[in-house]
Amino acid sequence: MSTAAAPTARTLADPDTPFAVVDVHRARRNIARLRARADRLGVALRPHVKTAKSLDAAALLHDGGPGPVTVSTLAEAEAFADAGHRDITYAVGIEPHKLPRVVALSRRGVTLRVLLDSTEQAAFVTAAAREAGVALPALIEIDCDGHRGGLRPDAPGLAGIARVLHDAGCLDGVLTHAGESYFCHTPEERREAARNERDAAVAAAQRLRAAGLPVPTVSVGSTPTAHAADDLTGVTELRAGNYVFFDLVMAGLGVCDLDDLALSVVVTVIGHRPEYGWIVTDGGWMAMSRDRGTAAQPQDQGYGLVTDLSGTLIPDLVMTAASQEHGTLTARNGAALPELPIGTRLRLLPNHACATAAQHHGYHVIDGTRGTAAPAPAVEAYWPRVTGW
Repeated sequence: MSTAAAPTARTLADPDTPFAVVDVHRARRNIARLRARADRLGVALRPHVKTAKSLDAAALLHDGGPGPVTVSTLAEAEAFADAGHRDITYAVGIEPHKLPRVVALSRRGVTLRVLLDSTEQAAFVTAAAREAGVALPALIEIDCDGHRGGLRPDAPGLAGIARVLHDAGCLDGVLTHAGESYFCHTPEERREAARNERDAAVAAAQRLRAAGLPVPTVSVGSTPTAHAADDLTGVTELRAGNYVFFDLVMAGLGVCDLDDLALSVVVTVIGHRPEYGWIVTDGGWMAMSRDRGTAAQPQDQGYGLVTDLSGTLIPDLVMTAASQEHGTLTARNGAALPELPIGTRLRLLPNHACATAAQHHGYHVIDGTRGTAAPAPAVEAYWPRVTGW
């Protein structure tokens, strides 16, 4: 674990609150779980680094060395290339203004795949590749459910786009993402989403191959479907990112348990409003984000569940309201508010790990297996985050 540029902190009692914490033991366990599943399914794993956005966290993914990753920003791609990663997929639709940065990475020997779903995008990618004299591999996005982007597998224009890319040496394959799987509340619903995701990508690949076009990459994945898939025949790689940290949305779907959540935010009690049944902390939506992803689930977890500093859940205590720098904790199910004096430090488990992590510059890293005899868990490292676009 890196300690470069680490703030001085021996334990979770030291830094000013709020700040983000990662339990490295839980993260390692989460990583090992999906790696084993990908191995059983016979596909390569291309983790998405958009959740942690951390080179130190990514070092856990490939046994300390560089490996294939998925990114959501060119800033991530550049930072990971600087650290030695040479096999990167940029899984957001490409636009012309960003192509000079893509070309620059390609000239450094980085295989950076771009994503597109239109003839217009294919034209400017291939023009840039020819002008620069570099390979710019492209994946065609396939819409398997959510309609955010991509072409349906039977779209009339699919082969035409692929042909434009192929003629310029840019066709790399197809990619899809089952975004609707985040609303699948039963194991069978998640398995069906995984099957649909696979079938859409494979059908698109088969259409292109039938047209005489090569399709080396057939890429699928989301955290819910990656953990539900039971047959990935025809798929070459699996993508997921949230699984490294997990969060309350994933726990609410049944993809993980609460004790798998590796990310939390430390806050401090700064006030009491007993007439309203409130405990007030210094962690508002600037620390937790405004994400309310569990509001659509059977159990609404507010802005997050509450643990003590050692990570033990405080029953029925929930962060139910937030302003910019204030968080409100209340009791549910008729429970009494616990006695938490001003100055008490707590940890909050977030709804959406990606959104909460994005509020912080880095993570104070602990190992939850090392016991809690001390007043506060020891900080073993500090992992900076990649920021910006």
